[in-house]
Amino acid sequence: MNGLYPIFMQLIGRRCVIIGGGSVAQRKLQGLLAAGADKIWVISPSLTPQIVSLASEGKIRWFQREYNDGDLAGASLVFAATNDKRLNAEIAAAADQLGILVNAVDDADKGSFISPSIVRRGDLLLAVTASGASPALSQQIKKELAALYGPEYEEITIVLRRFREKVLNSLLDEQERQSVLKLAAEEAATLKRINIDMDEWLQSLLHRMDRGLT
Repeated sequence: MNGLYPIFMQLIGRRCVIIGGGSVAQRKLQGLLAAGADKIWVISPSLTPQIVSLASEGKIRWFQREYNDGDLAGASLVFAATNDKRLNAEIAAAADQLGILVNAVDDADKGSFISPSIVRRGDLLLAVTASGASPALSQQIKKELAALYGPEYEEITIVLRRFREKVLNSLLDEQERQSVLKLAAEEAATLKRINIDMDEWLQSLLHRMDRGLT
């Protein structure tokens, strides 16, 4: 039992603070941007060229200085990503006192959460972690998931979202809804592509259910 509880957090409109400007901070930043975070602060005397570019484009706010007490106020998420282990521990402790979720990049036990390896396919988000025991294992499983759930799943999730809205507006019976949506997901995952009118697809699945072809 590792005591970790997996969640997916909405970051839009929430301040995310990264202390540090090196390659590790850059990876954390890329993950935040991929998640749609739009209020990112980076605090560091220097940055990688890519982070500098993001700052110049206005995608993040860069505070070109060392970390100060008070930098965490108002934050929802913090990454302690400096090259100073003692400072990262200090940042993690300060965030914890303020009740802010914090990731200490060099010592998972010092923070309140760890960052999983992620595969993104549009609305489909797959995350895996070995709870700090073996990041290499997480990366290996990530590669396997990326191969198993290819880019086509981005379109599949778009279609299934539209179909779910159709079903919710068309069927009143909850059990019937769940059965149809289950069939739709199975069919979409099997065919890898659904190119059919939503009304026709719904009628086709209802027909299958009526005939017991499930």
